[in-house]
Amino acid sequence: MLLTIDVGNTNITLGVFDGKKLQATFRMTTKQSRTSDEYGITIIDLLEHNRISSGWISDIIIASVVPNVMHSLGSALIKYFDVSPIVVESGIKTGIRIATKNPRQIGADRIVDAAAAYELYGGPALVIDYGTATTFDLVDKTGAFVAGVTAPGIRTSAKSLWDSAAKLPEFEIKKPASILAQETISSMQAGLVYGQIGQTEYIIRNIKKEADMGDIKVIATGGLGRIIEKETELIDVYDPMLTLHGMRIIFEKNRNEK
Repeated sequence: MLLTIDVGNTNITLGVFDGKKLQATFRMTTKQSRTSDEYGITIIDLLEHNRISSGWISDIIIASVVPNVMHSLGSALIKYFDVSPIVVESGIKTGIRIATKNPRQIGADRIVDAAAAYELYGGPALVIDYGTATTFDLVDKTGAFVAGVTAPGIRTSAKSLWDSAAKLPEFEIKKPASILAQETISSMQAGLVYGQIGQTEYIIRNIKKEADMGDIKVIATGGLGRIIEKETELIDVYDPMLTLHGMRIIFEKNRNEK
């Protein structure tokens, strides 16, 4: 079995594949400092809770945007699984050519999403990931990553409100019954959700206009993407497991070079 590990700024998302079938997914918080032993034991416990023996894991691939966790995490995988993981980084085969001015500035998560979108849905494609940041990445019909837009994520914007304004309460991120809000919580929900919908539609329209690539398929992913996808006709596909499948695809392209 293949263990995929997506290390994001907020969460570490793990997936277990048996061939191309995703058998299980689970998450850990990223910002909590852990030793290699804590990583190893926690991952094994999560696997066993999902009725997956750690001994069944034969391969591991990691995509990370948080460098300071990699030493402990990598050491844990070698110690507890006896597997040296493939890391998505410069020089690895992805099926995507980075055609931006500074390819090294493109995060591993964005490359993985682009690889998955191109492999699964074809190009040209626009990938939107609703994570800590909301990112919009454009892949042309040849599989070249040609442009990207980065905006604050929904939860990041919400946290900014909570942290910066003492009288504003924390609240559930969801679409309110009406944009005509009449109290504080629904007014904040309206600002965040409808604002994100408007931002999404504006950026999609302008990317399509300036890129002039014809029919661009728009694929969304990320936990809060479902809220936005339901409210706009400009998103063609919502695939919450896009990143994990992208890691599987990249692993398959590199399995013979381990």
